[in-house]
Amino acid sequence: MLGLGDRFSGIVEKIKGAPVIDEELVEEVVRDVQRALLEADVDVELVMKISENIRRRALEEEPPAGVPKRDYLLRIVYEELVDLLGGEKTERLDVDPSRDLNVIMLVGLYGMGKTTTAGKLARYLQRKGYKVGLVGADPYRPAAGDQLRQIAEEVGAPVHVEDSDDAVEMAKAGVDALKDDVDVVIIDTAGRDRLSDDLMEELREIAKEVEPHEVLLVIDATVGQKAGDHAEAFHEATPLTGVVLTKLDTAAKGGGALSAVARTGAPIKFVGTGERMDDLEEFNPKSFVARLLGIGDIDELLKRTEEMIGEEEEEKDVLEGEFTLKDLYEQLELINQMGPIDKILQYVPGLGAGRSMKELSSITEERLKKFKVIMDSMTEKELENPEILNRSRIRRIAIGSGTSEEDVMELLNHYKMMKNVIKDIQSGRIPRVGGELGRVIRNVLGR
Repeated sequence: MLGLGDRFSGIVEKIKGAPVIDEELVEEVVRDVQRALLEADVDVELVMKISENIRRRALEEEPPAGVPKRDYLLRIVYEELVDLLGGEKTERLDVDPSRDLNVIMLVGLYGMGKTTTAGKLARYLQRKGYKVGLVGADPYRPAAGDQLRQIAEEVGAPVHVEDSDDAVEMAKAGVDALKDDVDVVIIDTAGRDRLSDDLMEELREIAKEVEPHEVLLVIDATVGQKAGDHAEAFHEATPLTGVVLTKLDTAAKGGGALSAVARTGAPIKFVGTGERMDDLEEFNPKSFVARLLGIGDIDELLKRTEEMIGEEEEEKDVLEGEFTLKDLYEQLELINQMGPIDKILQYVPGLGAGRSMKELSSITEERLKKFKVIMDSMTEKELENPEILNRSRIRRIAIGSGTSEEDVMELLNHYKMMKNVIKDIQSGRIPRVGGELGRVIRNVLGR
């Protein structure tokens, strides 16, 4: 969805930079929206509908008193995109801690990412305090059980794969084996190369036997508009409680998949946004569109940071003081735990579509590790007072860390850039917010 995000960020910048909001600008925005959605494989009929809605509302509706026209036009684009992706309602996972056992069944065609999603979902539930077990119910795919065992080991979850050629028996045996030790079992069912009566009948039998509280269809977002057909077919066989869209981070057709599934009425509950076990997010149309437009998603940022830092952790507000390499070191550790920096910083208002975001996202995980090694070779005085790092000190640090002087200079350049971001916030170029939101942003940029 990066390309779609870039296009919509451009639309937002065009609206913000326009000297006047008139009919000509509205037509430009409508054409840009059409082009962005069509390239993302959204159905032509839907594209025409949203285009007409934006045009009509922008030209006919009067902004509320005190609201600038450009802000109201942005709001119209935002609201129409939210409606395209299913409206404002967010569907929650039906997992009840008061139940003796919660059963989640994953279904889908072969190659859609069910097994990996099982691990991601387990990690998601573990972070909420649940004990989760994985059950293999795929007797057809070679090494399916081995893959599930590897993923279970990675997320630290018990796993059961019955030695059987009967998928229904495998599902039932797995649930029976784990039910006394876990709160939730996730059943990884078999897929097929294409929709078939045999597959649907097998899924019906498994559902009848294990009585799942959730039946989640896993679809690869690269299938585009066909995702809607898949959702309808599976829903007829085993009533779906939700959909998980995988590979949304790389799918040029992601917009088509999202909108097509939304049209079926099957709720999109999760989206996969990367390869890591942490890269699974609850799908919220409002938050998704906000990030698409580059205006940030504070709810998601709050959620992610709260998982990684304790409520009682003592604060140090670098926005009011001097930002040092020691502060940077602590933040690199925090960001590394939370996930790729470009995915974290896109949640922060003011950074989502700006220069600072692009600069910060160039810090890859490999560079994070190298930067930490370099800082481990610095003295406490150097970490607290980076301005004393002259040529001889830089040479000593490079030798001690097994890196080059260029690597050390690269770290110092990133440090200066981060420090400039802090100054931007202090000066008001990037909004300086207080309260709970301010605490979260400070924990990302420096605490």
